[in-house]
Amino acid sequence: MRPASSFTRSALALALLASTYMLATPAVADERAIRVVMDYARLVRLPEGAQTVVIGNPLVADVSMIKGNQLFVITGKSFGTTNLVVLDRSGQQVGESIVTVVPSNDKVLVQRGSHRESLSCNPKCVPAIELADDSTYSQTVIGAAKAHDGAMSAK
Repeated sequence: MRPASSFTRSALALALLASTYMLATPAVADERAIRVVMDYARLVRLPEGAQTVVIGNPLVADVSMIKGNQLFVITGKSFGTTNLVVLDRSGQQVGESIVTVVPSNDKVLVQRGSHRESLSCNPKCVPAIELADDSTYSQTVIGAAKAHDGAMSAK
């Protein structure tokens, strides 16, 4: 195997730096595509003059404006794609994006006949819930999370 050339090493380092920068900076609301992981939040920078943000399908994603800042938070609520429209004070459109909510990469699905269960495996697998999970399993996991939260807030 031939050693990598100086150019190849430099190109790889530049690609790694660029991908790290993209993950660390907020998306911009007038870009055409914003990708959000389900149950995660992402900061999005508003275009100049933006006053109002409208989400096409609030079942797919939710938006929250951050006061005194040119940012808002978009949270993935269910899988799918919707649009996001940004308006200025006069109601004129100053930006539009397509928002796609995707599953996280750390989930494992267990299918037991017609019953589906999800596990979050990062680094060990623990019960988690996804939209299509069996309702009894989901209620059990939610109940355990509420019991844990109640025990923690009692301290």
